Amino acid sequence: MSETRKIAAILVADVVGYSRLAGADEDRTLARLRALRSDLIDPTIAVHNGRVVKRTGDGSLIEFRSVVDAVRCAIEVQSAMLERNAGVPQDRRIEFRIGIHLGDVVEESDGDLMGDGVNIASRLEGIAKPGAICLSEDAYRQVKARLELPPTDLGATQLKNIAEPIRVYSLQVGIVAQAGPAIPETSVPAEPSVLPPVAGKPSIAVLAFNNMSGDAEQEYFSDGISEDIITDLSRLSELHVIARNSSFVYKKAAVSVPEVARALGVRYVLEGSVRKAGNRVRVTAQLIDASNGGHVWASRFDRDLVDIFAVQDEITQEIVAALKLKLTVGDKDRLTQGRAVNVEAYEFYLRARERASAHTSNGNIAARSLATAALAIDPGYVAAHALISFTHVLDYVNAWSPDPERSLRIGRELAQQAVEMAEEQPNGHFALVMASMWSRQMDRARAEVQRGLALAPNSVDLHMAKAHMQIFSGDPADALETLDVVMRLDPHYPEVLLQFRAEALFSLDEYQQAIDAINQRLERNPQSETAYALLASCYGHLGRPEESRLAWEHALQINPGFSVERRRRVLPFRNPNDFERRVEGLRKGGLTV
Repeated sequence: MSETRKIAAILVADVVGYSRLAGADEDRTLARLRALRSDLIDPTIAVHNGRVVKRTGDGSLIEFRSVVDAVRCAIEVQSAMLERNAGVPQDRRIEFRIGIHLGDVVEESDGDLMGDGVNIASRLEGIAKPGAICLSEDAYRQVKARLELPPTDLGATQLKNIAEPIRVYSLQVGIVAQAGPAIPETSVPAEPSVLPPVAGKPSIAVLAFNNMSGDAEQEYFSDGISEDIITDLSRLSELHVIARNSSFVYKKAAVSVPEVARALGVRYVLEGSVRKAGNRVRVTAQLIDASNGGHVWASRFDRDLVDIFAVQDEITQEIVAALKLKLTVGDKDRLTQGRAVNVEAYEFYLRARERASAHTSNGNIAARSLATAALAIDPGYVAAHALISFTHVLDYVNAWSPDPERSLRIGRELAQQAVEMAEEQPNGHFALVMASMWSRQMDRARAEVQRGLALAPNSVDLHMAKAHMQIFSGDPADALETLDVVMRLDPHYPEVLLQFRAEALFSLDEYQQAIDAINQRLERNPQSETAYALLASCYGHLGRPEESRLAWEHALQINPGFSVERRRRVLPFRNPNDFERRVEGLRKGGLTV
C-alpha cells in the first residue's frame, strides 16, 4: 500500500458519555446523532473545506486544509450544540469534545491518515471538557491572532502515550465559558492509580468478550456473558478480581494484554468472543499469563443457546483449575447457584442490567420493564427481583418518582423477598443493603453487607455500599479504608467514589483534602451539583467565602431546584449533626440556606 507524508490540520471529536446515553435509550441516541451529522456536522465540515477521514461509532477524524478552517468549524458546531441543548435535561444532552493539532501525518492510498499528528489530536480530544476545544501549541500559533474567544492556557501537558509534554490551549464556547469554575482544579491521570492487590492471591481481569455476531444489537449479550463470569469469579475469596467497570475500559481498545495487565495490576487476563446466531452460540475464551504472554488455557464452545449457562460454568471451572485454586464445597455450590433457567428471561435481564447501569430516570424505567418481562418468564429469577428493587431505591434517592416514599417501601419489600428466595445470592443482599440504608435501618444494612461480602468478597457494589453506609453511620475513617479496597478492585473507579471520599474526609474535618477529592470529581463530571454543594461547605469552614459563593452558584446553575431541606430529610445520617455541619459550612461561607 503506497503512502504519502504531509502536514495537515487534524480534528478529532467524540460524544461525551456516549455509552451512558446509549445505555439509557440506544435507539433515540443513534437517531439524534444521525440527525446531527446530516443537518449540522457534515454541512459545516463541507463549508469549511474539511474531509471526514473516518468515523468510529460516536467519534470522527477530520482533515482540514488549514487550522483556521478546523477551528472555525469546531466553534460553529459547538455553538450550535449549545442552542440545541438548551432546555434539554443534562442526562440527555449530546455534547462533543474536540481536539485539534497541526502536524505530520501519513496518508495511505485509501485516504486513511496515520501518525503522530493523528495521535496527538486524539489525545487532545480526550482531555477536552464537554463542549470545549483543545488546541496544541502548533495549532494555536496559526489561529491566535484570529480568535474571538479567550483561550485558556493549560500549560505543558503530558498526553497519554506521547513522549514529550505539549502545551495545550482550551477554547470554551458561549455559556460554557461562564459556567467554568473559578476554582482551583486538579487533573486526573490518564492511567489509573493502582493500589497493590492483596498479597498472596492470584489476580485476574476479564475483558469484554468481542461480539462476533455481526449485529451491534447483540453487544449486550457478549457483554453480559463477560460480566457474569466476573460475577462468578468475584465470589471466590482466593482471587483478586478486577471489576467490570475497569476491565471494560479496554473494550475495542488497541492495547496489548501486558499493557492492560500492567494498568490494572493483575497477572492473568481472560479474553474471548461470542457469536450468537439463531439458537446456536459459539464462545471462545483464553486465559493469558501477562508475566510471560503465555496461554494458560484456551477453549471453544459450540452449543445450543440453552446451554449458555453451562458454558459460563465450564469457563469459570477451567479458570479455577488452571490457577490451581482450592475451593470449599460452599464455594463450588455458590458458583452454580442463581442462574436463570430460561434463556429468554436471561436476555431480558441482561438488557435490563445494561439500562439500569446508566443511573438515569429513563434508564430506570426501561430496566424495570425489562426485568419485569424476565420475571414473567421465570418468576424465581432472583437477580431480576433484586434489580427491580434497586431501581425503586434509585427512584427514591433521586426523586424520580411522584411518590418517593412509596418507591422506597416497594424497593425494601422486593429486596427482602429476593433474600428470602435465595439467601446465597449476593445481589439480593446488595439490594437489601441499599433499601435498608436509605430507610435509616443502619444495623440491618451493616448485617446485609457482611452477609453479601461473605458470599462475594470481590463485589465492588457491596464494598461501595459499605463505604456509603459507614459515612452515614459516623465511621468515616473506616469508609476511607473500604474505598481503598474499591480502588484495588476497580482502578478505573467511577467518579462518584471521589464524592464518597470527599464526604468521609469532610466528616474528619480534613476540608482541604476533601476539596482536592471534589475537584478531581469535577474534572471527570463538571455537572455534579452535590459536588459543588459540598465544595461550598468546605470553603465556608476554611473561611473562604468568595470561593464558597462561587461553588454554591455552580450547584444552583446545574440544578436550580437543589434543596438543602430535601437532603436533610433524605440523607440517612445516623447523627443529624453530621449533616448540620455541612449546612454550617454554607452559612460560614455567607450563604443563606
